[in-house]
Amino acid sequence: MTEHPSPSMSIIVQKYGGSSLATADRIRNAARRISATRQRGAHVIVVVSAMGDTTDELLDLARQVSDDPPAREMDLLLSTGETVSAALMAMALGSLGLHSVALTGGQAGIRTDTIYSRARITDVNPQRLRQELDGGAIPIVTGFQGVTDTDDVTTLGRGGSDTSAVALAAAVKAERCEIYTDVEGIYTADPRMVPEARRLGQVSYEEMLELAQLGARVMHPRAVELGELYDMPILVASSFVDAPGTLITRAEHVEVRKNVRGLAHDTDVGKITVTRVPDRPGVAHSIFAPLASAGISVDTIVQNAGLDSHTDISFTVTRGDVARALPLVQSCAHEMEAGGVSSSENLAKVSIVGTGMQSAPGFAARMFGCLSDSGINIEMITTSDIRITCIIERDRVKEALGVLHRAFELDRDA
Repeated sequence: MTEHPSPSMSIIVQKYGGSSLATADRIRNAARRISATRQRGAHVIVVVSAMGDTTDELLDLARQVSDDPPAREMDLLLSTGETVSAALMAMALGSLGLHSVALTGGQAGIRTDTIYSRARITDVNPQRLRQELDGGAIPIVTGFQGVTDTDDVTTLGRGGSDTSAVALAAAVKAERCEIYTDVEGIYTADPRMVPEARRLGQVSYEEMLELAQLGARVMHPRAVELGELYDMPILVASSFVDAPGTLITRAEHVEVRKNVRGLAHDTDVGKITVTRVPDRPGVAHSIFAPLASAGISVDTIVQNAGLDSHTDISFTVTRGDVARALPLVQSCAHEMEAGGVSSSENLAKVSIVGTGMQSAPGFAARMFGCLSDSGINIEMITTSDIRITCIIERDRVKEALGVLHRAFELDRDA
């Protein structure tokens, strides 16, 4: 007999990433974890990613049949990976005696805008989900996707299943959203780069958003934004071991024991410099407007103080965008009679992050001093209230992270 849970039971949303679903055994393992949560007396909504490298395989397949596949059809193709995962998960839960139903993002009520491959969620109607929960079912929802107002399938971009999970959790007013992956939580630094990196028990939304945007790829930045907007606690934990994980929550709930909470790095950095730019109103707009029109995102921007009515402007883009950006910048530089344009792709970002930095001095000096003592040159610097980022040579990243991790005593459990 199918058990019908009480409507008063709490709701937990669990998302399982591609590595957690890469094989049939891993799908069955995730199903057992879902079953255990259900047996503890909670409603469960499950969000799934595509199995393993399925998305990359579908991309390769598309390129084999078309040099320029249409964006609409590409999104429809890529959405099938999650559909496979959802159907298989429902089957696995059924073999455990649990009633479940696989739903696409559209069937689960996720509506998006019309920007294919990087759509944003505009609305979630949880009516179907609540109906399934009330009937005793465990909804299995395809992550990473939704539908437009005309029912065309869209995808949310890499890591979009995190966003799907948090959006659904907010819509059904879940107790929390749990993100299961192949790591045990959020670490003070990437353990592959810093072996002594330590798992954090808690981290604030603000800190996690900075870490995610700076290269910590455990969480999708948009998912963190939604978590903060709707005050939805997010647990990041491993699907392979029983470990506490890391809870992402509001800063006031986090006991800040260290002013620096973690390090982030990103090796996908290219720099473009325009020298002897005429120092007059409108020149910056002339440089960056064509880049924006071409869909090229600019990160760090540094403009030197004017000298003889001229200045130098340097900025960073992803390495993959350097080749596209250079002709646009060179054309603009020629029109304004600038001195020249140069570029570099052998760069990376290293950052220190922590809300405690807002109220305590000296962090920049300590960071710069550590890098200087190690002979690591700083190409550019950018800051926010809770973050300091340095652009350095890419082949010095691992060394820089190790030095900074020790300098800020991140290996010590407060």
